Amino acid sequence: MPHRVRRRPSRMRVVAALAVVAASVTGCAPATGQAHETVALLLPDVQTARYETFDRPVFEERIAEHGDIRVLYANADQDAAKQQQQAESALTSGAGVLVLDPVDADAAVAIVAAANAKGVPVISYDRLVAGGDLAYHVSFDNEEVGELQATALVAGMAEAGVGTGVLMVNGSPTDRNAEDFRRGARRILDEHGVEVLAEYRTPEWSPEKAQDWVAGQIAQHRGRIAGVYAANDATAGGAVAALKAAGVDPFPIVTGQDAELAALQRIVAGDQYMTVYKAIRPQAQLAADVAVALLRGEEVRAPMTVGGVPTTLLEPVAVTIDDIMTTVVADGFWHVEDICTPRLEQACAAAGIG
Repeated sequence: MPHRVRRRPSRMRVVAALAVVAASVTGCAPATGQAHETVALLLPDVQTARYETFDRPVFEERIAEHGDIRVLYANADQDAAKQQQQAESALTSGAGVLVLDPVDADAAVAIVAAANAKGVPVISYDRLVAGGDLAYHVSFDNEEVGELQATALVAGMAEAGVGTGVLMVNGSPTDRNAEDFRRGARRILDEHGVEVLAEYRTPEWSPEKAQDWVAGQIAQHRGRIAGVYAANDATAGGAVAALKAAGVDPFPIVTGQDAELAALQRIVAGDQYMTVYKAIRPQAQLAADVAVALLRGEEVRAPMTVGGVPTTLLEPVAVTIDDIMTTVVADGFWHVEDICTPRLEQACAAAGIG
């Protein structure tokens, strides 16, 4: 299958995407006497560090800039039924907009239907809900995430000369993004003739389940594992733990996603090869701006549609040890002192991080 021509990562495109929405949602004074000056933010899990560390606080800070608007926050801890209850509670409490990152894209259709019945618009955040009348979708180009991961994986294996056998530790089977990541990654791996030794869809993105599965695969494929495609940094952590416990040598090339602090430290230490940095701040800010616009009945525009839903897709960026200073540190996502703990000071200095 021929490789698609993809856009290259550009922060300017993030700014441009935000400007499209800003043209519609700014410049209006806060409405008074609104029946619903409340927005609900419903996030899916605590396994993925970004949600509590970045998405929630950035979203709440941006909402506060728009005036006296209450944020009802809930985290479903990877429980779709719990998320349904949280959504119902938010609607009962008077939420005028739901910002929903679904645990299960199919099950979340019921949440959208319940909101629609009350005339409450729903923003599908990060993961696209499988159906329903959605008001907006903001996420990243998820197939490109997979392509970036696999491209780095192939390059890393070639540089290390460790072979081409790969384990694929994919994301949760209930996460539609996970299949997009896998599709993009598999396209690159197939193009380069990489042998996929085995694949696993990690329930709930669980690091522990990823670790257990990789441990079993090491016993079966020892000596053939040159790389591990891990769909995010949490599962990468589980994979690395299994590889280290088994004393695998040479150590395989391991991918990740989300630019979690622990992942960046593993990259500096040489245990993980790369991660994918996604500009979560603009994503959360955009979701907040759109939520306020919908709350106040203002027009919202988007640069594209996906399945008929107005959509903004921001661009991901691959990060190896050579890119840490020019990406996550340059953007203030993490600081050098966060990454370079005492045990990593020498490795950071050798890599020019500081």
